[in-house]
Amino acid sequence: MLRRIAAVVVTLVALIAAVRLTGGDDTSGVRRQLTFLRSALDDGAADDAQRLFPEGYFFLHALYGLTQVDLGDEGEARWALERLETPAGRGPFSASLTPEYGVFYQGWTNWLRGGILSLRPDPVLRERFEASSAALAGAFDAAPTPYLAAYPGQAWPVDSTVAIASLRLHDKLLPPRYGPTITRWLTGVRSRLDPVTGLMPHSVDPGTGAPLSVARGSSQSMIQRFLADIDPEFAREQYLRFRSLFVTRPLGLGPAVREYPSGVDGAGDVDSGPLVLGVSLSATVVTLGAARVHGDARLAGALADYGELAGVPVSTPWSKRYVGGLLPIGDAFLAWSKTARPWVSAPQAPAPALTRWWRLPLLALLALAVLLAWLPVARATAAAGRAGPRLGCPFFIPGV
Repeated sequence: MLRRIAAVVVTLVALIAAVRLTGGDDTSGVRRQLTFLRSALDDGAADDAQRLFPEGYFFLHALYGLTQVDLGDEGEARWALERLETPAGRGPFSASLTPEYGVFYQGWTNWLRGGILSLRPDPVLRERFEASSAALAGAFDAAPTPYLAAYPGQAWPVDSTVAIASLRLHDKLLPPRYGPTITRWLTGVRSRLDPVTGLMPHSVDPGTGAPLSVARGSSQSMIQRFLADIDPEFAREQYLRFRSLFVTRPLGLGPAVREYPSGVDGAGDVDSGPLVLGVSLSATVVTLGAARVHGDARLAGALADYGELAGVPVSTPWSKRYVGGLLPIGDAFLAWSKTARPWVSAPQAPAPALTRWWRLPLLALLALAVLLAWLPVARATAAAGRAGPRLGCPFFIPGV
């Protein structure tokens, strides 16, 4: 009986896993994720995230607001923007930088402002968006490098990519002004690519923009999402190179994203999180959004399905959370990735990198688990059949 119960449980778990694995790139659960995230934010999740990494408070609010923009909820997006513009939102950043508080803070905040403005005209928000865009453009025009500092003496290309995307969004929503700034930026980027991969490097010298480290998945996945809105042609070239070097199938199973390019090993850190077989969970989640923006539907769907299997979501009619809701910042990145869409322009969709049969090894493992669970039951049943029925009185005494 215990063997049968265990086999039934394993079968049910395998069936649920198989359904999740074949569900497609479904965004229907994102609103329930946002319900969970808003509740978590109200309970202090942003302060908890801040204790995990330097931009935790900022990122949790920013991603919540950007996802609400993608879903068209202006009110909640404005609520998130207001939190970014508080002393708590600006706390980790230096007011002495150019632009003020650095390119990370100004770029993401400006992108969210532009997204909210795209939902409904607002003279006050427009004035703030124009002012922050002008400050960013002035900083890029005056800099000898395409990569501005996010912290004193530290610069990461991904942060400047977000800021430049916000200028491109400005020129879509309002009378164009920043075409020359963006063109100069792209020229500077092309002359400072990582020589190992041909991609934008992970970190650079803040004075010259020269690469300090090889391209990495945790920043590349985000660069690929925003580069698509800046220059679709260049973005397509970079995305195809990124996909060939970073997207992998560890152990021949579902797709995932490496932190370091194929053939390069390295340690995990606060950006990548712990690495398993070289794979970064954060890079994998964000690549889902990049794939959607680039029109790479098969990869986006595969990453979403694999996430439904590996993320162990807990759903109710009102909320949804992954890994038991232990890390709301992870839910925020996943929700933002699942609703990703181009805000300015989209590159030409690439040819699929995965076959239609990528799920088969995973489904075979699930089937094997079911088979192994039922095998002891079958053996016990067969053994009982060979023993034959036991009839008569248990106290039978021969000769009586």
